[in-house]
Amino acid sequence: MVYQSEIIIKSNAFDSLYDITEDVNEIINKSKINNGIVNVFHIGSTGSITTIEFEPGLKEDLPEFLNKILPRGQFYKHNATWHDGNGDGHLKASLIGPEITCPVINNKVNLGTWQQIILIDSDNKPRTRKIFITVIGE
Repeated sequence: MVYQSEIIIKSNAFDSLYDITEDVNEIINKSKINNGIVNVFHIGSTGSITTIEFEPGLKEDLPEFLNKILPRGQFYKHNATWHDGNGDGHLKASLIGPEITCPVINNKVNLGTWQQIILIDSDNKPRTRKIFITVIGE
């Protein structure tokens, strides 16, 4: 069986983080799928999906780390092409990736004790983000 739905997040951009674990679990619950997999896919090229321990220190560490690798305000050829100033956001999203697939066990995403599914919005202006959820199983 396959069940699909989406999560909408109004983001603040600038490497803001959003814990979407409970939203994913609500969709799994509605799917009535007990065992299988869930795919969480961000639609857009400046946002990414990953897992992290969603606690205050890491919520600061992850954006700081991303900005050390790909600093905001630096020259990126994308910015010269489109003049939109978000070249770093595209590269950060490419580095982390747009999706994650996790096991579903007993009608719930199977994560570690301190592991949450997060959206990272690396754009340079607030946006409405869409995350497409596909649950597959029995």
